[in-house]
Amino acid sequence: MASVNMADVKRLRELTAAGMMDCKKALEESEGDFDRAVELLRLKGAKDVGKREARTASNGLVAVKQEGDSAAALLELNCETDFVAKGERFQQLAAEIVEHILTTRPADVPSLLESELAGRSVKEHLDEANAALGEKIEIRRFSVLEGGYIGVYMHKTDPQLPPAVGVLVQLDTANAEVAKDIAQHAAAMAPKYLDPTVVPGEVVEKERSLFEEMTREEGKPEAAIGKIVEGRINGWYKDFTLLEQAFVKDNKKTIKKYAAEAGVKVLAFTRFKVGQA
Repeated sequence: MASVNMADVKRLRELTAAGMMDCKKALEESEGDFDRAVELLRLKGAKDVGKREARTASNGLVAVKQEGDSAAALLELNCETDFVAKGERFQQLAAEIVEHILTTRPADVPSLLESELAGRSVKEHLDEANAALGEKIEIRRFSVLEGGYIGVYMHKTDPQLPPAVGVLVQLDTANAEVAKDIAQHAAAMAPKYLDPTVVPGEVVEKERSLFEEMTREEGKPEAAIGKIVEGRINGWYKDFTLLEQAFVKDNKKTIKKYAAEAGVKVLAFTRFKVGQA
């Protein structure tokens, strides 16, 4: 059995919220393979492992810029400490970059870094901030939604810090109340995908394989395994796809049903939380 060091155990614990000894045993059994260690913890029923496995320890903020009701950009800008995150210079940099994103619509982060902002590249602005603030400052991700009606919700997890959660919701027709409700729901419930049709096939197959292994570990009859696995896949959709989630304000209906009853369709959403996938 492979030996593991405490730094690896601590990292796995931060990623999964499982117990220290459970993390140590999972790493030993997986011979140091982190992905397999996470799966082993899930197989053993560690609480919330599936929902917490993508967590990281980054600091920073989420910034937004709107253009009327039909376009908005969302940005996650990271730093090393919350001290820098609550500073005026860091927040001003984020505001300038997210406005630039909405104006220029870059294709991806590398394109954004190469683009010109106030006579210099965005990367040069980040380098200057790195030097001035004494920390690594980096753009983790951004999103632009355009068309229909865009609702925005920004949430502070600490009143002394800038927003750490931001959500954009795109509806086919204007409805401020519904957009706000769904955005707040997404902020709280952390869906990863809009609906089951957009979940990547490899993600579904990985979950199906894990659920099959889990079901066999439980000693279920062979003839029932397929049906049980599909039931667990459907349960996974209800946890991780926005439209299949139970609405937090009325758990008797899904978000899809809530939107339909209001006469609107949810076209897309983006949810960023600092330090989470």
